[in-house]
Amino acid sequence: MAFNAANSLQPFLPMKDPQLVSTLARWLAGEFENQAQALENPAWFVHLHLWHRPLPQRLDGKLALFGEQANVLNLKQAYRQRILLLSETQGTNQLQGQYLALKCPEQFRGSGLDPNLLESITLTDLEWLPGCVLTVTEQDGTFSAQMAPNTRCRFEYQGKTIQVALGFEARASQFLSYDRGIDPESGQALWGALMGPYQFKKCQDFSQALPLN
Repeated sequence: MAFNAANSLQPFLPMKDPQLVSTLARWLAGEFENQAQALENPAWFVHLHLWHRPLPQRLDGKLALFGEQANVLNLKQAYRQRILLLSETQGTNQLQGQYLALKCPEQFRGSGLDPNLLESITLTDLEWLPGCVLTVTEQDGTFSAQMAPNTRCRFEYQGKTIQVALGFEARASQFLSYDRGIDPESGQALWGALMGPYQFKKCQDFSQALPLN
């Protein structure tokens, strides 16, 4: 049975601290791995490294992180390149995470290991993905992010329609990914967090690279 990420995330609760967007960015910024989980259950969880590299400049006035991941057996063959913009949501006490696609992913492939590749990135290198938006709330030291009900994150990649169900939880030294690839025709989950979230532990901190001022 496919894992239902939406039911596992915490309910929306109000936030009042205006500094929470920078706190979330600091917690997300880093290199992560799920070695313990992969050793415990190798049939369902591949041993991965995940990078969230802060961009050296804000995009559209917002903090931005470059994300990609790779199998530990071949760290130089990273995949799933994307950009996450973080911002406060006007008129609410929630945060927003907006995912953007890279028009030429290969141009920035490997930026997890070599952040110098991100020095030249601008909004013109990116493609807005209107349906790929997360609402983020905080409770008891955990940020929970999920898509709004009845929304779809879809985009075209190499001539194919890709659909992804997005969600995460973030703590100071832990990142849980609920992302799943979805068959756009049947709605069936194909890959990703099919049996629960990928549980990543932060092994290197990149928060000092965030343009917080």
